[in-house]
Amino acid sequence: QVQVVESGGGLVQAGGSLRLSCTASGLTFALAMGWFRQAPGKERERVSCISRYGLSTYYADSVKGRFTISRDSAKNTLYLQMNSLKPDDTAIYYCAAGLAACDSNPRIDEYEYWGQGTQVTVSS
Repeated sequence: QVQVVESGGGLVQAGGSLRLSCTASGLTFALAMGWFRQAPGKERERVSCISRYGLSTYYADSVKGRFTISRDSAKNTLYLQMNSLKPDDTAIYYCAAGLAACDSNPRIDEYEYWGQGTQVTVSS
């Protein structure tokens, strides 16, 4: 059984940094992984993704240059380093894994395994 667990959320002031981690256990082969977020009253959006073997990444325009996605395949762990955080980054952040391609198409429905989410709150 696949289990996806996020950690690292919290409260931070604008301009600060946080590092999110996601561990996916029970996977028998590599999958693409992504970070998504959902703010109150808004639809879930993809923040970033990384391909199965880490050869390609994609970032939403709103986080490009501020966030960095990476993965440690040996540990089945995904990371999201978030710098220069803004109040607009406040949301529940979700980690997901699936057979989705990592490209400009968010492909939310192609991510099969999801974590419960971790809250990120950025104060002004």
